[in-house]
Amino acid sequence: MRLVIARCSVDYDGRLTAHLPLATRLLVVKADGSVLVHSDGGSYKPLNWMSPPCTMAEVEPDEGLAADGVVAVWRVQHAKSEDRLTVHLHEVLHDSDHELGVDPGLVKDGVEAHLQKLLAEHIHTLGHGWSLVRREYMTAIGPVDILARDSAGTSVAVEIKRRGEIDGVEQLTRYLELMNRDPHLAPVTGVFAAQQIKPQARTLAEDRGIRCVVLDYDALKGIDDAESRLF
Repeated sequence: MRLVIARCSVDYDGRLTAHLPLATRLLVVKADGSVLVHSDGGSYKPLNWMSPPCTMAEVEPDEGLAADGVVAVWRVQHAKSEDRLTVHLHEVLHDSDHELGVDPGLVKDGVEAHLQKLLAEHIHTLGHGWSLVRREYMTAIGPVDILARDSAGTSVAVEIKRRGEIDGVEQLTRYLELMNRDPHLAPVTGVFAAQQIKPQARTLAEDRGIRCVVLDYDALKGIDDAESRLF
């Protein structure tokens, strides 16, 4: 990755035309060929950029540009369109290259798979005397996240979401309709479990006899025990 801090102006030509007047900015040239123009504000979003595939050429300014104080010109051309980015550098304050290597990618914590695993390990969270039958119980229309039995031995289908919305309730409803046709499982009740449940989803679930449970991810992980809090 190449990082350049420079006083520069930037012009973009293609599906639209945009101009950034002369100012001090951060220019980022990534190994994948992308070029990004950042200011010291606006959070993570660049002011302008060119996505790969593209090529960049750094050339000397012509006499007219040199007379205006331009010391170098970047011409960035997209490989599959007519879009082009032109950067006129007036003063380079910093220019460095850094080898970052292969990035392992973002590891998300608290995704539905983690919630499913933790809830299966702590199925008693749903009620005293509950037991796990299995995770990913397969039906003809897809797997139910958890099949459990409550303290009375009744089958319970548990659908888990990070954010509980109406689509999740509809999904669980379809599972319940199918599973209740199986004499080895019926009667099957439903639990809709999520870290957040939207009011509309809760209303629909309760109207269909589906119990809603809000999951505390930290408590399931053992990081935050709500019962042991002073406040």
